[in-house]
Amino acid sequence: MYPVAMPLFAVQEHHASRLHFDFRLEVGGVLKSWAVPKGPSMNPVDKRLSIMVEDHPLSYGSFEGVIPEGQYGAGRVVIWDKGTYKFIGGSVEKGRIEFALNGNKLKGVFALVRMKGKDKEWLLIKKKDEYADYAFKMKTVWAGQ
Repeated sequence: MYPVAMPLFAVQEHHASRLHFDFRLEVGGVLKSWAVPKGPSMNPVDKRLSIMVEDHPLSYGSFEGVIPEGQYGAGRVVIWDKGTYKFIGGSVEKGRIEFALNGNKLKGVFALVRMKGKDKEWLLIKKKDEYADYAFKMKTVWAGQ
């Protein structure tokens, strides 16, 4: 029997008209995607607004480069973190997903929770576990160059 590959996640720092981070989870052969204006946090106190956007092809999870001016999302894209994750429970349809990330920067259990009465607005929340960092400060990879 062959081992089952863990699904992938990626976080891309996106220097578009406004800096934001694209949080992506491999689900059903696509990357479910959320734009996170302040970026993910390892601090359970932080609840990061995450706007659900269109699904992306799996190949986009490894994209780094410049989206040309005049195209949607124009600007520099850099991989901020990537790795695998373990699905814990929930579903997009139910508005709550829990998962454990195993990346270079992001580790441990997180939840994405749709805000009550909203369609696209979610919160990305780090759960309390051994990886929680209450002093976490967001750092960008490619700041303004």
